[in-house]
Amino acid sequence: MYRARPATDDALDRNTALQRLQSETFDLLVIGGGITGAGTALDAAARGLKVALIERNDFASGTSSRSSKLVHGGLRYLQHGDFTLVYEALHERQRLLDNAPHLVKPLPFVIPIFSSKRPGVTLSTTAAISAALWMYDLTGGMRIGKLHSRLSQGDVLDLLPALGKDRVESGFMYYDASGDDARLTLAILTTAARHYGGVCANYVEATGLLHDSAGFVRAVSAGSRLPYSNSQEPGTDFEIRANVVVNATGAWVDSVRAMDTGGHGRTIRPAKGVHLSFKLSRLPVKSAAVLPVRSDRRSIFVIPWNDGSYAYIGTTDTDWQGSIDDPPCSSDDVDYLLDAVNSHLDNCLTRSDITASWAGVRPLLAGGSGGKRSNRTADLSRHHSVQVSSSGLVTVTGGKLTTYRKMAEEAVDRAMAARSLSTFAGAGRSATRHLRIAGSGDTLALRELLAPSTADRLGLQPDRLAHLVSRYGTETPNLVELASSYPGSLEPLSPEAPYLRMEAIWAVKKEMACTVEDVFSRRMRLSLMDASAACEAAHTMRDALAAAWQRDPSDVQHEIDSFTGDLEHQAQIYNSPDTLPPSFSPADSRASAGTGRARGLSQTAPAGKADEGG
Repeated sequence: MYRARPATDDALDRNTALQRLQSETFDLLVIGGGITGAGTALDAAARGLKVALIERNDFASGTSSRSSKLVHGGLRYLQHGDFTLVYEALHERQRLLDNAPHLVKPLPFVIPIFSSKRPGVTLSTTAAISAALWMYDLTGGMRIGKLHSRLSQGDVLDLLPALGKDRVESGFMYYDASGDDARLTLAILTTAARHYGGVCANYVEATGLLHDSAGFVRAVSAGSRLPYSNSQEPGTDFEIRANVVVNATGAWVDSVRAMDTGGHGRTIRPAKGVHLSFKLSRLPVKSAAVLPVRSDRRSIFVIPWNDGSYAYIGTTDTDWQGSIDDPPCSSDDVDYLLDAVNSHLDNCLTRSDITASWAGVRPLLAGGSGGKRSNRTADLSRHHSVQVSSSGLVTVTGGKLTTYRKMAEEAVDRAMAARSLSTFAGAGRSATRHLRIAGSGDTLALRELLAPSTADRLGLQPDRLAHLVSRYGTETPNLVELASSYPGSLEPLSPEAPYLRMEAIWAVKKEMACTVEDVFSRRMRLSLMDASAACEAAHTMRDALAAAWQRDPSDVQHEIDSFTGDLEHQAQIYNSPDTLPPSFSPADSRASAGTGRARGLSQTAPAGKADEGG
């Protein structure tokens, strides 16, 4: 039986991972580093299997960093009569609240009841919402510890001051949860690697599936695909040997399936979802909200970012026929969301108020509509499917962020049955139902971290400590300790957002961030909150990042220019050229980059002792 390696603080080291991928044989190899792939790797590793995971880009770079960041049962699925999905999702929501309390937290939602004088609003609407909320509570919503409640007009306006007084009559409050999707994915991978010896590597692309004489998949041909030159990397193209391979590539599952069968069958129907961010001063909300869209039979969410400075709206849900690698936020998407939210606001939002946007693709099951025929992706089922091909390739498709653990458990069950992997494990059943994720520690440990005495001991302001604990949990003291080698690194990265400079360095040293985009889009979410602030921060941190990666500053500057250019291109879609923020101007921060702007962030560790940045 394979025994997990001892826990190590440097589990996410890319060079070590590449060496192990080339030299070892694994019980199970996962292709895909999104939330489903991460969950599958952890589930298998926690059972005692020897596990590896590869991702062709960065971890969570696809759908798993571009969701609505909600961990929820899906209130709207009740209208389709999909009680099984809602029950399962609410059950999994509670497990995430228990197992990753620093990353997943309860989130109150307000459903405003608008004036009955407005089109489409009737007394029956109120009754229908009340009935749906009771059903939601009884299906499992009450597990969060609170039942829904009725709100007065004053209650609604206090929580959602952006709404006009003459538009609101009353409302309801119910509870779901939210979490940083990309950080949750990374924490799950960290758990698999640090505590169970799993091997995880980003920027490693599967280029083919290799079959044995009996026709079973026994290895994967792969190649390192770092987006910059790295002469220290051990090897470029190689084979990864594994007894079973799991295809957990989300929207890309059919491409991997084609490597197995040579066919091009379609199992998913991509649906694009777009979100827009605003400063809280322009979209003042104290709670999340569900707002109806007059133009169709949908709703949109308004959700405050947990930093208290921004809010975002979303999502669209449209058929997507284009490239799934980098779906755009189109001008039509912007118009749809602005029209939807502005129909309920007194002080309408404009394009110039948008601070950032993001778009992702949902890998919905093709043809599944919860028992109904529909041409709308909004009506397609959010259930998942696990299939095993004649060659033993396990493919997991569909599902949602909230139910990733259940999907992973089923995928590993099928993999073990298909290849008799139970002979390699001490126990065949999943161990993740009550397995706490890295950084969660226990409830008492997290509570003690937030005590005023801890802030004094660590030399941090209480608000900065609270911010770090909400992202790193029990890892926070380790981050602060490392920061002692980088004077000034516990200062804010940007006046526009709560991130600290040390978080960028930590992302490189401890979280396998390999590019500027990895740092500011996924380890931190600054480019999704405020694209202009992300551009400024990238320039500010150039020299510090170059030192952490042990790369030439000019090389990192070239990467920063590409990163900021991409953000500027996005901004040109939702902003007109004359309203672009000053930091997008080439004459501003780019011209001064590399002139010592990060000079105050110097490394005092002995020369030659810096970790390799991967």
